[in-house]
Amino acid sequence: MTYLLNDTTFWAFVGLIGFFVILFFAGVHKTVGKLLDDRAEKIRGELDEARRLREEAQELLASYERKHAEAAEEAEQIIKKARAEAEYLREQAQAEIAERIERRTAMAEQRIAQAQAQAAKDVRGLAADLAVDAARTLLTEGLTKPQRTKLVKTGIADVKDRLN
Repeated sequence: MTYLLNDTTFWAFVGLIGFFVILFFAGVHKTVGKLLDDRAEKIRGELDEARRLREEAQELLASYERKHAEAAEEAEQIIKKARAEAEYLREQAQAEIAERIERRTAMAEQRIAQAQAQAAKDVRGLAADLAVDAARTLLTEGLTKPQRTKLVKTGIADVKDRLN
């Protein structure tokens, strides 16, 4: 055992043990444990905060995805409504154009009928004038005076009969 007292390694070991005993009585192990527990608690809090933030981010992402889906659906509804309205306007325009064409056709037919009636009236008037001129010519040149007098009397009698 004397050789142990002369050995420097032994005295270093005894000093190390003494150092640990002093640290133990000073309560360093409690302080170190408390520091480690505090550090673990801080890390646990940061992990909880990170989980909470991750969940919030997932909820926010889900919310934005829902809003995106709703916006896409709303856009689709707007497109359908616009197409339906465009189709309605197209049909209205076609109906209006058809109505205008029909109206103009009727007006043109009416004008044509009026023109035909006017032309027929003009032709009748001209034919009557020609007949009167022909009759005058015939009566003045082809008939004798007693024949003309007889025709005038007959014509006057016919007019009297028609007027009564």
